[in-house]
Amino acid sequence: MVHDIGLAEELAQDALVAALEQWPESGVPDNPGAWLMAVGKRRAIDRLRRLQRLEHKLEEIGRDLETQAPPEFDVPDDEHIEDDVLRLVFTACHPVLSTQARVALTLRMLGGLTTEEIARAFLTSEPTVAQRIVRAKRTLSDAGVPFEVPEGPDRAVRLSSVLEVIYLIFNEGYTATAGDDWVRADLCQEALRLGRILAELAPGEPEVHGLVALMEIQASRTRARTGPSGEPVPLADQDRGRWDRLLIHRGFAALLRAKAIGEPPGPYVLQAAIAASHAQAPAAEDTDWMQIASLYEILASVAPSPVVELNRAVAVGMAHGPEKGLEIADALVDEPSLRGYHLLPSVRGDLLARLGRTAEARTQFEHAAAMTRNAPERKILLDRAATLRDGSE
Repeated sequence: MVHDIGLAEELAQDALVAALEQWPESGVPDNPGAWLMAVGKRRAIDRLRRLQRLEHKLEEIGRDLETQAPPEFDVPDDEHIEDDVLRLVFTACHPVLSTQARVALTLRMLGGLTTEEIARAFLTSEPTVAQRIVRAKRTLSDAGVPFEVPEGPDRAVRLSSVLEVIYLIFNEGYTATAGDDWVRADLCQEALRLGRILAELAPGEPEVHGLVALMEIQASRTRARTGPSGEPVPLADQDRGRWDRLLIHRGFAALLRAKAIGEPPGPYVLQAAIAASHAQAPAAEDTDWMQIASLYEILASVAPSPVVELNRAVAVGMAHGPEKGLEIADALVDEPSLRGYHLLPSVRGDLLARLGRTAEARTQFEHAAAMTRNAPERKILLDRAATLRDGSE
């Protein structure tokens, strides 16, 4: 409505503060969204009246703000996105921005991720991400982009960015960047919710079903991924009896829907197939690592990235021996984007330990522990290093 994303953020925050102050005494209104919208619109009008340079626009904009119906009251049609959060994600993923800018902006504004968490997702620095978000806001304001829900072809153009946003929100929930918690279940659940809605909205898009399948299967491990004190439990050590069979079933069903569309598999479908291979193994020793290594090889050709290559090193190390895996991991040591990525030394430490190169492995685990910002993960890496120091491995 105000055609300025920064101002819209401030007005939304003002409305939320007003709600926190008033609702405890007056009670939550019947339509909280409409209440917040009305307060935000009043604050917008007040703001415009204070800005002398916008006096000539005040009458026109003020009239629009006072008479325009809030989005909540739009009559939905078959193509209408009824979920508020998903509508906003589509709105913010505008093609006037670069792919990385629209994803970073949406993750910051709507995904609840900090600049640090977004930087980790993009394997870049916090200042770079912060500047990217500032420039994205300025670009949208300067271009006078209307914040509206896209329809038809316009929606299709934004779909890949929306999928990436949902994927990165889930990833941050699955393994938290920093803090005392290994898992942020709220983010995983929100990403799953958005993915399921999107699958109903775009039933003919295999990558949508692939992403849902991946998240369902990964989320099935949640109960088994932490120990009694919240400590991380590696995949190989997890009690698979605690995996959620309903989520696995839903993931398999989504993967079958993706394959039934008949298109070549994309990155999310391939990652879901890898997750399905793990889910099919009754025990860790039954895992078909040859199949997983083959899937990672295809994924590396479809969507090459240093992180995919590092995951391929793990799979190859399990399928063909630690020497082969270490060759791939060692080739990534000088990769600039992985310079601060703690999983590179962690993977190398595991492969070196399996080769009996204990001192080198211990150094790698200590290096990884110093790089991570997540407390439970740091502890498990230091414990692994201590085990090697004691000569127990």
